Amino acid sequence: MAGARAAIRYAKAVLSLASDRKTADAVNDEMKLIASTIAQSKDLSDALQSPVLSASVKKSVLLEVFKKADKTTLGLIDTLVANNRIAILADVAAKYNQLYDKSKGIEVATVTTAIPLTDALKHKVLAKAKELTGKDIEVQSIVDESILGGFILRIGDIQYNASISNQLSKLKREFTLN
Repeated sequence: MAGARAAIRYAKAVLSLASDRKTADAVNDEMKLIASTIAQSKDLSDALQSPVLSASVKKSVLLEVFKKADKTTLGLIDTLVANNRIAILADVAAKYNQLYDKSKGIEVATVTTAIPLTDALKHKVLAKAKELTGKDIEVQSIVDESILGGFILRIGDIQYNASISNQLSKLKREFTLN
């Protein structure tokens, strides 16, 4: 819990600094890259969490991986290393993306499907979600074969579940109640 609060504080500070420097867009792209890289690389994630590796080793690894980062992003890495908080870098990056989207009025729609979305279907979902919310929408696609078919659309606190597995569960509950 304390790590999450700290991540929000760092993310707010970086967003404020990046906005002042007029580099918020570039830093947002870098934060997306950092969050996805750490999420996809178990070795990098383990290295950042490791109490055995020194802070200087972690910093040198990050600087090697993110060579072309903006000076605001590099400053964040320096600050997290100096404050012994480098383990929350992925959380800070994710919170930054959320704060950035909120500041730009962008809502994130998560679409879970059994197979990857085609571009045409992604555009249809984007148009429908924008029509429902009246906001700019960014579509995030998740593939989960356990839903069997259909889709699950989540925008903020609203969820529409049109998956086959959900329909089968409803049918099963109806049969067991009767």
